Amino acid sequence: MREELHRFFRAARGAGVRVSPAESIDAMKAVADVGFADRGILRDTLLLTLAKSQDEKQALAACFDLFFSQPEAPQETAPEDADEDKGAGSAANENEPGGPGAPAPELGELAQMLMSRDRNAIAAAMAAATNAASLSDIRYFTQRGIFSTRILEQLGIERLRDDLDALTAVNPAEAERLAAALQGLRENVREVVNQALVLYGREETENLRNEILRNAPLARLERRQVEQMKALIRAIARRLRERYSKPRKRQRRGHLDTRKTLRRNAAWGGVPFLTSWKRRHRDRPKIVAICDVSGSVAQVSDFFLLLIHSLHEVVDDVRSFAFSGHLIEVSDILDTKSPEEAMSEIMSKVGFGSSDYGGSFRDFEKDFMRSVTPKTTVIVLGDARTNNLDPRADILRTISERSKRLVWLNPEGRMAWGWGDSEMPRYAGFCSVVRQCATAKQLERAVSDIVAAYQ
Repeated sequence: MREELHRFFRAARGAGVRVSPAESIDAMKAVADVGFADRGILRDTLLLTLAKSQDEKQALAACFDLFFSQPEAPQETAPEDADEDKGAGSAANENEPGGPGAPAPELGELAQMLMSRDRNAIAAAMAAATNAASLSDIRYFTQRGIFSTRILEQLGIERLRDDLDALTAVNPAEAERLAAALQGLRENVREVVNQALVLYGREETENLRNEILRNAPLARLERRQVEQMKALIRAIARRLRERYSKPRKRQRRGHLDTRKTLRRNAAWGGVPFLTSWKRRHRDRPKIVAICDVSGSVAQVSDFFLLLIHSLHEVVDDVRSFAFSGHLIEVSDILDTKSPEEAMSEIMSKVGFGSSDYGGSFRDFEKDFMRSVTPKTTVIVLGDARTNNLDPRADILRTISERSKRLVWLNPEGRMAWGWGDSEMPRYAGFCSVVRQCATAKQLERAVSDIVAAYQ
C-alpha cells in the first residue's frame, strides 16, 4: 500500500496538486483506516486530505481515475471459439507430422496463463512486472520502448518465444493461438506504459514546455502561447512570493539577542522564559513602475505589469504607470480588475500609439514626481525609441536623483540600442541598472534582483 500511495502522490504532483510531506503522511494514515477495498471511499479520502482548492480537487479526481484504472487483460477469442479452435487443432494434428503421437512441449508460466486466459493471474503478473521495471520512473515519450521491453522481459518474454517455437513444431494451431495472445499482451503493455507516461511524465513535459517558453521572446509569442505565458508569469510571481515573504516575516520578528535574553532570565537560572530580539531597520520597499505600452512593446508590458502587481505580499507599495503618447496611473485598474480586463482598459486608454517618451516624462514630472522618494526603486520598461521627439533626459535625471535606484528594462537586443531613434545610450547614463529584458526568464531575474535588494 505504501509504495502504491507514493506513486500516486508523485502522479498527483505531476497533475499540478501540491502535496507536502505532512499532507502525504495524513493521507496515508487516512487510507490505512479506510483501506483499498472500496475505490469510491478511497477516492473521497484522498480528495479530502490532499486537495486544497476546487481546481486541485478536479485535477486530483482525474489523476485518481487514471491511476487506478487498469487496462483489460488480453483476450483474443471467445470461449466457444476456443473450443472450435481446439477441435480444429486436434483434427489438424492427425494430419500433421507432429500429430497426436507427438509429445506436447512443457510450457512456461507466462504461456500457460495466456493459453488458459487466466485474467487475474495475467493482471497480477503485469502489476509485478511494472513494479520490477520501475515504470513510475518514466518521464519522456522517448522512453516508452525501453519500459515496454523491460516489462516484457520481467514477464518472461524470452521463455515465451522458446515456447512458441516449440509449439509451432508440434501443434501449429495452438502456436497460432499463443501468438495471438502474445500480440494482445504486447498491446496491453503498450497501454500500461502510455498510461504511466500520462501520470508520471506530465510534470517533466510541463517543465520542458515552460523552460522553452521562459526563453521565448515575449514580443513574438504566438496567440496560442499567450495564455500559457500568463500562467507561467503567475507561477513566477508565486515562486517569488514564496521565496521572499518568509525572510521578511523573520525580519519583522528579528534575531534572538542572546546576551539580553540571558540577562532577562537570570532569576530563573538562565532558562529563557523571556526572549529578547534585535531588529535591524530596513526600508519598506516602494516600487514605481513606468511602462511603455506602445505597439512595439505592449505585450512585454502586459506580462511585466502582471508580474509586478502579483508581488504585494513582498512589496508593500507599488504604483504603476503606462504610456505611449501620454502617461496615466494604472495602479487602481490593476488592483481591482482581472489581468485581462485591466490590460484591455489600459490599452484602450493609452495603448498601441506611437511612443513619446519626452511628453510622458513631462506628464510624470507634473503630476506624480512626489511619489518618488529616496526609498523608491523606479523601474522603466521600454525600448527607448522616441520617434525622433524630444527625449527629455533631464527629467529622467531628476527621477534618478530623487530615487533610491533607477532600473531600465529594455526588451530590445543590445545591438539595437542607439540605432535609429533609440535614445537608450543617453538614458542609460542616469540609470543604476540597465538590462535587456526580452524573455520571461530575464524578466523573472530582473524582478527577483529588485525585490532581493530589500531583504
